[in-house]
Amino acid sequence: MIDPKIVRNNPEILVDSFERRNKKFDMTRLSELDSARRDIMSKSEALKAERNETSKMIASKQRAKEDASADIQRMRAVGDEIKGLDAELLVIEDEFNGILMSIPNIPDSSVTLGESEEDNVEVKVVGNKPEFSFAPKGHWEIGESLGIYDPTAAARIAGSRFTLFKGLGAKLSRALIAFMLDEHTSNEGYTEIAPPAIVSPDSLLASGQLPKFEEDLFGLREGMYMSPTAECQLTNLHRDDIIAPDMLPLAYTAHTPCFRAEAGSAGQESRGLIRQHQFDKVEMYKFVLPENSMDELEIMLKDAGNILEKLGLCYRVLELCTGDLGFAAVKTYDLEVWMPGMNKFVEISSCSNCGDFQARRGQIRFRRNSEAKPELCHTLNGSGLAVGRTIAAIFENYQQEDGTLIIPEVLRKYMGVEVIS
Repeated sequence: MIDPKIVRNNPEILVDSFERRNKKFDMTRLSELDSARRDIMSKSEALKAERNETSKMIASKQRAKEDASADIQRMRAVGDEIKGLDAELLVIEDEFNGILMSIPNIPDSSVTLGESEEDNVEVKVVGNKPEFSFAPKGHWEIGESLGIYDPTAAARIAGSRFTLFKGLGAKLSRALIAFMLDEHTSNEGYTEIAPPAIVSPDSLLASGQLPKFEEDLFGLREGMYMSPTAECQLTNLHRDDIIAPDMLPLAYTAHTPCFRAEAGSAGQESRGLIRQHQFDKVEMYKFVLPENSMDELEIMLKDAGNILEKLGLCYRVLELCTGDLGFAAVKTYDLEVWMPGMNKFVEISSCSNCGDFQARRGQIRFRRNSEAKPELCHTLNGSGLAVGRTIAAIFENYQQEDGTLIIPEVLRKYMGVEVIS
């Protein structure tokens, strides 16, 4: 959530932010509500001050055996007036906060101005695209032909856009998860978390999925939801906490199943492992000092790229433009892996700096010293990586002409085999 003070003191920042994101926004209603809430709060505070002073006077009169009935009657009326103002304020603040919750984060000044993904900036390409002496197949063909990926069985069990791996396919999924977690924890300083897969509305509100993306969530009874990403659980590890400054940065990683009502798209991405309702992901998450958050974003980007490089996969880094920037982010890098069977780069990770946007929603704060006023942390999140898409990339990049699949060297100790036939 953006700082409410911006509405009153610097509304032009909001207008500019929407223009940079290629969206329109009318400040009128928000400004009206802010003015009304401040007016009501002022009246209420004045009445409460009057009540406090009059209460002292009543007590004094009663001690002196003087008649205080008129004052008492007046205070009853004042009490009713305060209750009415508080009720009115509750309604206004509910609408005011509802609008604030729907406003996306303000892009960092370094983010390139653009209208859509077509304006994203390619930062670099890492590695070389593999060359084949044959026409490379799509990952869905490879998995089915090897008998390690069975979309028909998955559809029979749960419907479309679900995945079922079996045999060495299931083992490959497990190997990737273990490899990613080992890299992040042993070599990059992240602490592993194994969180619940079900989350509360408060958790989704703090991380930014609610109310904006409710239609993309799988709801459960009693108002609970299946988690769409471990970013949600990891954000809420320190909700309502005040963190000691010597503890920052805090870096966490988690493997979780993720559940999303993906709308999908026509063509290649409607097949195979690219868009699924349920998928596994290893997430990276950091709580950091505000002045260090951009440097920490570069470190997180390096950590995600490290996984791809050790797997021997060619990828590129894109800096998202303002028009393609996510709801909660001030700056984002996407990593896209090369898919020879699909003949294009496909997103496999997104690393974002969310500034104090999530921390304000979740009241995640720190003190610079024991006497200092609490400040909001900055938070960052990134995929390290999406497991299904990584499997798809391995299928397509390591396929052989004879139909076999070579296992990347770093995974062989987890797999116990070098080739899947």
